[in-house]
Amino acid sequence: MGAADDIRTAPRALATEAVHAGRDDLARQGLHAPPIDLSTTYPSYDSRAEAARIDAFAATGTEPDGPPVYGRLGNPTVARFETALARLEGTEAAVAFASGMAALSAVLLVRASMGLRHVVAVRPLYGCSDHLLTAGLLGSEVTWTDPAGITEALRPDTGLVMVESPANPTLAEVDLRAVAHACGSVPLLVDNTFATPVLQRPAEQGARLVLHSATKYLGGHGDVLAGVVACDEELAGRLRQVRFATGGVLHPLAGYLLLRGLSTLPVRVRAASAGAAELARRLAADPRIARVHYPRIGGAMVSFEVHGDPHEVIAGVRLITPAVSLGSVDTLIQHPASISHRVVDADDRRDAGVSDRLLRMSVGLEDVEDLWSDLDMALGQRPSFRGAENCASGHNEPVPAR
Repeated sequence: MGAADDIRTAPRALATEAVHAGRDDLARQGLHAPPIDLSTTYPSYDSRAEAARIDAFAATGTEPDGPPVYGRLGNPTVARFETALARLEGTEAAVAFASGMAALSAVLLVRASMGLRHVVAVRPLYGCSDHLLTAGLLGSEVTWTDPAGITEALRPDTGLVMVESPANPTLAEVDLRAVAHACGSVPLLVDNTFATPVLQRPAEQGARLVLHSATKYLGGHGDVLAGVVACDEELAGRLRQVRFATGGVLHPLAGYLLLRGLSTLPVRVRAASAGAAELARRLAADPRIARVHYPRIGGAMVSFEVHGDPHEVIAGVRLITPAVSLGSVDTLIQHPASISHRVVDADDRRDAGVSDRLLRMSVGLEDVEDLWSDLDMALGQRPSFRGAENCASGHNEPVPAR
């Protein structure tokens, strides 16, 4: 083995993997930028061999060897993104989908196909994830509990335990290692959308599946809709089979944009996190703010509860964009009770800590002073005396998941 081979096989830092994973073969092909393969189908003059490859996929979900067959079976550009994300999360494989909800749906369908329809989940979750589980739209049944109650909530037909940490939108955190232990042999799925592998790698703490709405930080520019599950190869095979059967495939152009987004992920997340921490500190000291939520592990998300009307804040921003979603290079703000968590029952929403006065802000890469100036104007006139003590700050314990 030569020196170049030693470099390629040696452990590499996250920032290095973000730049090079999924691209290791480019130089040998005389390429620098990854190509985009937009083909939906591929020619084959050996139908016997093709039949054997399709049989192998049907049996195990393993990606067919040799040239591609059909876009619903797999795509070379998307495969590059999947390889890179698996490397960043420290898993054997990753399977990409058309959206985060398509990815979660595929996981539920895989478990249900094995007769394991029961899910144990911890609130809060992203509102549509909550709705999908609660409504039983895919035939699943959910038991909501707190982290301490996971073991007791397990049943013989429990196929999945699901948590989100930091959680959407309260940024509550759970001890992933303790939760994984409580799950026993039941797979733990962690929604890692807010943290990204830059801040935590749930597979290292016992999670068997790591879910991302790749629309957010992995893409990073608000121009791609996607989801991905990082997991072991056995589960990845089943997820590929569901993706093939249901058609929730990721478009190759989206795969290309996501691979490009990963290359700057560590830089973007760390820079945005520094701005978010400073804004959390200033909000915590502001008498117009009742409470600030900012996670212990850091990150670019800040949630805060106002004493006044949150809708007036939304209407008052000018630099910050009032919009759903998160993880873009520009700063976004939204009112969860009106939008992202509107589909969750109001009492369940409040029990999970999502108050009607809560605002969720995804901090981008703008200058902190410009962002603070915009927030300061949108929050309105400061009271002449401190109306209430802040209950949590950027440096205090975050609100625990309930």
